[in-house]
Amino acid sequence: MKSNGESIGDAAARFGLETHVLRHWEDEGLLHPARDPAGRRRFGDDDLVRIAVVLRNKAAGMSLEQIRVLLDEGAPDRHRVLQEHVAELDRRAADIAQARAMTEHALSCRAHDITQCPRFRAHIDDVLAGEAQWLVVHTEPPHRAAGAPAN
Repeated sequence: MKSNGESIGDAAARFGLETHVLRHWEDEGLLHPARDPAGRRRFGDDDLVRIAVVLRNKAAGMSLEQIRVLLDEGAPDRHRVLQEHVAELDRRAADIAQARAMTEHALSCRAHDITQCPRFRAHIDDVLAGEAQWLVVHTEPPHRAAGAPAN
């Protein structure tokens, strides 16, 4: 990296992003790059770390608002937001483990119609019983106020 930091184009290219994404994250308060004498953004090591944190946490399902709290050590509700996200990750991990077990069973099942296999159907008993809360929460599009930007 250059001693005075990377340009926005170089920083964006490093992470496979468009430059407007970094500008948006700056507008959202997630990034605070220095400026050179001409007013151009210069992304130093700390900025690059923040970009990596944003990317990793977006991939894990965090909203930009949650990431803003994560990056703000002084946020009053930081602990609560992070605990809620850990609980959501645990729920998603359980869903993935269940889907994996179901798929592995389907791979080895001798039934011509796997939906008739009792062992296979056991993987969806909670859905059939209406006990799978994620069904409603996680298959419906998020509700946003009119004109509110998506994260």
